[in-house]
Amino acid sequence: MQFLVIGLDGKDENALERRMTVRADHIALGDKMKDAGKMLYSAAILDDQGKMTGSILICDFQSQDELNQWLKEEPYVNGGVWQSIDVKRCQVGPSFAGLVHAKSK
Repeated sequence: MQFLVIGLDGKDENALERRMTVRADHIALGDKMKDAGKMLYSAAILDDQGKMTGSILICDFQSQDELNQWLKEEPYVNGGVWQSIDVKRCQVGPSFAGLVHAKSK
């Protein structure tokens, strides 16, 4: 199952500092997930000044429970970076399907 995860950072004055404190751990976990075929794509959400204010990720998990387990380990969750998380089921389009299948082999 594929999921779109939208994590929005807090809007307080310490939000960017919290993000930067755990960013290396977030990226390391993302790299492990990518190598395992679980993280298909990700990007930072930027404000008009180019400051990171959130994240989008497209992930492939066997179940919602597996996705929830990842969220329990995600540094941006545990570090209080993402103050709002929206998860939607999705399906990678046919133009990118070969990329998804290549990663899962």
